[in-house]
Amino acid sequence: MYNVAIILGAGNGTRMGIEKSKMLLEIGGKTVIERSVAAFSELPEIDEIIVVCRACDVEAFSELLPDEDITFVIGGETRQQSVMNAVETIEDCDYIIIHDGARPLVTQRVILNTLDKAQKTKAAATGVAVKDTIKTVDNDLAIVDTPDRSRLISIQTPQIFDFQLYKEALDKARKENADYTDDCRLVEKLGAKVYAVLGDYENIKITTQSDIPLAESILKKRGELK
Repeated sequence: MYNVAIILGAGNGTRMGIEKSKMLLEIGGKTVIERSVAAFSELPEIDEIIVVCRACDVEAFSELLPDEDITFVIGGETRQQSVMNAVETIEDCDYIIIHDGARPLVTQRVILNTLDKAQKTKAAATGVAVKDTIKTVDNDLAIVDTPDRSRLISIQTPQIFDFQLYKEALDKARKENADYTDDCRLVEKLGAKVYAVLGDYENIKITTQSDIPLAESILKKRGELK
């Protein structure tokens, strides 16, 4: 079994209000990208890691992540294109593990549980049950429907797929000139089922400045930060 993790870190810091990549922000003395990659590099089930980043960040990322099993790929204009750039560098593997670099608090338990489900079903993604009531609205923001909350999952990453299945889904999307913001949706459009794995509410995505102290408080609660 040969598994490749694709860590997506090509985003910018616009919503953070900073000029540099948010992957280079520090959380408890380590950068976001270092923490995200470490969760995978320390697992024997992960054989190779591809970090997708902007061309301007390659040098900085390379200095932070000198492991010889980590390679770097330049990201595309969209998430799907960024993953595709990484996929095209993979000659062959069994499963690809796609993870947002901006989720530095992912645990190895979540990764392994999702991988285990994917190996049984060919496609799985971690997520958490929705806590709030969700409403569907029309163009005027008038409420038109209230989905059953017990059947709603907020999908996170990692999202893990059989490599050949994912490549087939990518090929279909390219032929149809379609671009999806979610890898699960990409595979779903092929007609394949993707299974949710209940994960962890602490697997937050670093999006705004307020997420940094939140992440540090989670690390302190875990005993990983004094």
